[in-house]
Amino acid sequence: MRCFVALDLSREFINYIHEIQQLIKRQNLFIGKFTESENLHLTLKFLGEIDEEKVEEVKEKLKKVREEEFEAELGEVGVFSKKFLRIIWIKLKNCDKLQKAIDDALSNLFPIENRFMSHITIARVKKVGDRKALLDYIKNMKTKNIKFKVDKFFLKKSELAPSGSSYEDLEEYSL
Repeated sequence: MRCFVALDLSREFINYIHEIQQLIKRQNLFIGKFTESENLHLTLKFLGEIDEEKVEEVKEKLKKVREEEFEAELGEVGVFSKKFLRIIWIKLKNCDKLQKAIDDALSNLFPIENRFMSHITIARVKKVGDRKALLDYIKNMKTKNIKFKVDKFFLKKSELAPSGSSYEDLEEYSL
């Protein structure tokens, strides 16, 4: 099964991201898909396709992650590549320590993340009309200073379908 470790977002956070998505959508600068509210999350570690036995190993290793609760904070809106515009994201600050602890806990099962960037995918771009206008709009977006308490993380399963992905919690871990 296709698995990943993630943070769920607060309702306030999801509602605000939806507002940002609507602002971008109204600009009509690209053709693509906006991430559905129920699928907004922060992936801390993507595990890929793993079998049931490895899922059980992962569950046991993640039980050993000992981090304290913290506040995640909304950051800027951006893109990975200005040349190959595919993903529009919003940054989530203060999550690096938890991601490193998860990476360390799973280091004998999966490679360490060398380029982790704490982001939430808010849109997938298929075709851009005016690249400069889209990049300028995203660059100039201002976000509210919203924070939420992170007191748990999840091991999730992802099911891919023509209509989009759906996620299921396999295990919850308290901080």
